[in-house]
Amino acid sequence: MDRLALILVIIGALNWGLIGLFNIDLVATIFGGQTAVLSRIIYTLVGLAGLWATTLLFRDRVPAKQQ
Repeated sequence: MDRLALILVIIGALNWGLIGLFNIDLVATIFGGQTAVLSRIIYTLVGLAGLWATTLLFRDRVPAKQQ
C-alpha cells in the first residue's frame, strides 16, 4: 500500500509541477478535462494517497535486518 501511495503522490507532484511551470494539467488532458469523472477519480486517489503518505511521517522506523 505504501508503494502505491508513493506512486500516486509522485504522479500528483509531477502534475502540479507541470501546472506550475507550463500551465498544463496532464491528468485533465489525458482523461478529458478537470470535470471529467475519470479525472476526478484520479485527483481523489492522489489526494487519498497524500493522506496515506502523511502517516509515513509518524511511523516508527524499523531497522533493516542484517543478513
